[in-house]
Amino acid sequence: MHRVEETLLAGDATDVAPDLLGMYLALGDRLVQIVEVEAYTMDDPASHSFRGRTPRNSVMFGPPGVLYVYLVYGIHHCVNLVTGPEGDGQAVLIRGGIVAGLARTAADGPGKLARALGVDLSWNGRSAAVFRAGRAPAMGVIATPRIGISRAVDWPRRWVATGL
Repeated sequence: MHRVEETLLAGDATDVAPDLLGMYLALGDRLVQIVEVEAYTMDDPASHSFRGRTPRNSVMFGPPGVLYVYLVYGIHHCVNLVTGPEGDGQAVLIRGGIVAGLARTAADGPGKLARALGVDLSWNGRSAAVFRAGRAPAMGVIATPRIGISRAVDWPRRWVATGL
């Protein structure tokens, strides 16, 4: 596997998100193949960065290639990969993945994925390691409406890999 260059992650979240499908994210001693993502940018009313920088979302403002981890409903952690130029509050939510040694259903949602990887708020702001396999996987990509939000649901910013 080859580590992805920082320049890929410095792109706009809406461009980076579908490109991440099929790639691998290393978190501690676990490796997850990314199969579902959602993009969030500052112009998006569903994004944590929409109303500007706060202590909770400051990690979203860069640099690219770090993890933005937050707690939703006081129960589930969500793992995001910060993208875009520094100062421009963007991130890609990693909604689902395939974790070696676990059933596929163990990581088929953002909260389940974080739990399977042992991610909690202590991961917020840590550098991420993203890898591309030597050969591109044979997969399809579909865009769908986003899940679990109440604003801009219809924005085409959720992508799912098929055939993996």
